[in-house]
Amino acid sequence: MGCVQSETRSGAGATALAFEEPLQAQAPASICYSRVMNRAFVKESDGGEAEPLPPRRISEFPNHVTPAGLEELKAEFGRLTGLRPELLARGDDPASQEGLRRIDRDLAYVEARISSALLVDLAAQPRDEVAFGATVTVDQAAGSASAPAAQRTYSIVGEDEADADAGKVSHASPLAQALLGAQVGQTVTWKRPIGDLVLTVERIEYR
Repeated sequence: MGCVQSETRSGAGATALAFEEPLQAQAPASICYSRVMNRAFVKESDGGEAEPLPPRRISEFPNHVTPAGLEELKAEFGRLTGLRPELLARGDDPASQEGLRRIDRDLAYVEARISSALLVDLAAQPRDEVAFGATVTVDQAAGSASAPAAQRTYSIVGEDEADADAGKVSHASPLAQALLGAQVGQTVTWKRPIGDLVLTVERIEYR
């Protein structure tokens, strides 16, 4: 993993970087991803290899990650790498070749995401406001019959760690953007295509 590296952001600087500066594309990640894709999918002129799959899209947002999110990426890289030998041993079996194409595409994506990861120190995040890595409990005002009043808990994480079923939302999502910077007792509006929801921040934690 020649281009794998990570950067730690902590303290007030991390908050400013993540939430005050305009979100911009990360050129180094794109360069690294391109290099990985080229290495993974070089087609020999006389080897008869299948054309590579289109690369997975790399987000334009800064790749902030929690410690758990970075470990998940590393674990996924290891899992995918471990699948390759068995498929390679099957030779020209069409199903195995297709599997290799998918694994190599995903490996290129995961390696690029690890190399561009901006690791945030949750212990240094502000305790009195919502920032990246926060777990936020909110009271949700009734918006409609399908969105009754309720209490919900959300964790603001990196894009690859997001899992709606587990209450983990990407820092780039409209919900996270509404919550970032809010303090306990503050009311924010989550703008959604199906209708806005008013949320009141009840508790902020960093786990």
